[in-house]
Amino acid sequence: MSGSDTKHFRQETVADAPVTSVLSTDHIPYSERELSADEEVLQALGYKPEFRREFSLWTTFCVSFAIMGILPSTGATLYYGMGYAGTAGMVWGWLIAILFIQCVALSMAELCSSMPTSGGLYYASAVLAPPGWGPLAAWLTGWSNWLAQVTAAPSVDYALSTMILAAASIRKPSYIPQKYQVFLLAVLIVLIQACISSGPTRWIARFNSAGTIFNMVALLIVIVLIPASTNRAEQNLPHFTPSPEVWGKFYPGTSFPTGIAVVMSFVSVIWTMAGFDSPFHLSEECSNANIAAPRAIVLSVGIGGAFGWFLQLLVAYTVIDIPSVINSDLGQPWASYLLQVMPQKTALAILALTIIAAFSSGQGVMVSASRTTYAYARDDCLPLSRVVKKVNKTTQTPVNAVWFNTAIGIGLLLLIFGGPVAISSLFSIGAVGQYIAFTIPIFIRVFFVGNRFRPGPWNLGRFSTPVGVLACTFVALMVPILMMPGVTGSDLKPQLMNWTCLVYGAPMLGIIVWWFLNAHKWFKGPKVNIEHQMLARDGNILEGSPALKRSSRTPSLEIKALEET
Repeated sequence: MSGSDTKHFRQETVADAPVTSVLSTDHIPYSERELSADEEVLQALGYKPEFRREFSLWTTFCVSFAIMGILPSTGATLYYGMGYAGTAGMVWGWLIAILFIQCVALSMAELCSSMPTSGGLYYASAVLAPPGWGPLAAWLTGWSNWLAQVTAAPSVDYALSTMILAAASIRKPSYIPQKYQVFLLAVLIVLIQACISSGPTRWIARFNSAGTIFNMVALLIVIVLIPASTNRAEQNLPHFTPSPEVWGKFYPGTSFPTGIAVVMSFVSVIWTMAGFDSPFHLSEECSNANIAAPRAIVLSVGIGGAFGWFLQLLVAYTVIDIPSVINSDLGQPWASYLLQVMPQKTALAILALTIIAAFSSGQGVMVSASRTTYAYARDDCLPLSRVVKKVNKTTQTPVNAVWFNTAIGIGLLLLIFGGPVAISSLFSIGAVGQYIAFTIPIFIRVFFVGNRFRPGPWNLGRFSTPVGVLACTFVALMVPILMMPGVTGSDLKPQLMNWTCLVYGAPMLGIIVWWFLNAHKWFKGPKVNIEHQMLARDGNILEGSPALKRSSRTPSLEIKALEET
């Protein structure tokens, strides 16, 4: 090697790493210090390590499971599962939907193993798209995912605030929560969660680990308490509703045929399980990321789906009067259900467990969303990217991204004043936006990539294509269904319209127009921020490609050519 005082520890090509990268396989990322295996993989993807890797398989799974929050999510979305098709829709809908959602999770996990970076789906779309289409694929994936992520915390915290105020109404029946009270309480919760999410990675990991343990314990307690404490017998009813009625009686909660109503009830399952992509976004903070992160994705859906379905079964076998649950003056179907089937003190105890679990879920959502925002700002996709992408030097976390999302979330909570239909659009946006973002790179991977995809150490092998086809088919069916209103014909009035098509569609239309008018000129997909060299056919270094923007801590490296040995 030619003489130089600079010692480069990384001198392997991208082809030597188990990744599908934005860099060519003959590029050589390098560093002035020795890199861990995780850091070498990240450098091969084109990014320099900036976070501490303090998330393990367990703590990464904890964030994902906390975001799902099976117990609070069931409480938040009971209106859709039970209200659209009744108990039969709940049990059949959850069972069918979770099988297809697992296909989406398996396909995503395979991408995560090959591309373990915070950009996640957005990065995968850019790399896998056919030549010339990468920037557009990344643009659409990134914005769709970001819209879903930024609406997640406000939707969780809105549901949480309604539960808290419903508990107050139970204790004092004369109290009727006002919209401004729901708004102010939700804003307070968002601000508290933002403060927690601004801490060091180690603190956040511990908080989410504790929150997940609480979620699991609370879920188990509720699963035991519902059958043990139900007072159906005191109401001259059998302890459980007979199985033929639970599995075969559909509630006419929409104007559509039963089959479509059951599929519409999938929104409950889809929204609940939407957080399983968070290990992908946390992969730059996870040790052994290209194995631990995909495992966390699959475990989240498998374990969460099983527990969620069992909870649905318990509710379906014990609910007495569906219309009174859906239309209760409490304004919170989960609280109404609990009061209907058990003594007030027990109902309040379960509601309290649900409230604490919901707070943990909302905080996990905020962490995951901030990492997504940081990844997109790092590539200058978002307004104020220069500020948003800065990593706090003290905590070494994307604090600016946390508060950027917080400001937008508080603005979205103003939909509370538009009524229940307006604010409920946040739930559908989360489902539609995320699953479209989930599916774009999977669709490209299945139908366009061929041999350009290099599987990571965790992969599906020969099952990759059929599983991907099932995932894409499911999402293609669900997107239009999730935008349908519950009523049709003369019953369809503005206040009953499903506004998801407008609240999600209008921003996405504006983003597409922005692309064709201006963004295509400057947005070229993920931006490499490491220094790398190109290898010629004879093994020599041809050229150096410095980082687009060096941080003040990174010294300028002189690019040298390797001499033939």
